[in-house]
Amino acid sequence: MEHVEIERKWLMDGFPDLPVASEVEIQQGYLAFEPVTVRVRKATLHAGEKSYTTWRLTVKGQGTLARAEVEVDMDEEQYEALLGLLAAPAANKLLRYYALPDGYHLECSLVDEGQPTAFYYAEVEFDSIEEANAFVPPPFLGREVTEEPGHSMAAYCRRKAAPPPAEG
Repeated sequence: MEHVEIERKWLMDGFPDLPVASEVEIQQGYLAFEPVTVRVRKATLHAGEKSYTTWRLTVKGQGTLARAEVEVDMDEEQYEALLGLLAAPAANKLLRYYALPDGYHLECSLVDEGQPTAFYYAEVEFDSIEEANAFVPPPFLGREVTEEPGHSMAAYCRRKAAPPPAEG
């Protein structure tokens, strides 16, 4: 199903000191980076004693604040078959959801925990561009990087695949 994803993004120093609404472990990798990104994702939601896993293929168009997105559910076998076709190493994320006082949902992720490249980021999704532009972020959010190139998960995974610079 196609829809337009509208979201703003911030870099963080850690998870916020707020009650966690839910937590999801994610493994995601990219099959293609241009002209659109094609991603496969395994997400495991932990709900008390139970866990629920989903597998999804996502195609995202170009853009920063707003872009077209198409998501298709897959099964585990399809997901595993596509992992061998990744264009770059997959990333692992610990994603925590938080409810903000103004009714928005904050998504905070720790990417590749324990790796030298590990980092935190946060996103808030909106129903319209006007709503996104009117949103006043809470003071604890870090530097906004919505419109800065190189701060997408696709860009991060692409950098992971790049050969290290030659020493000289």
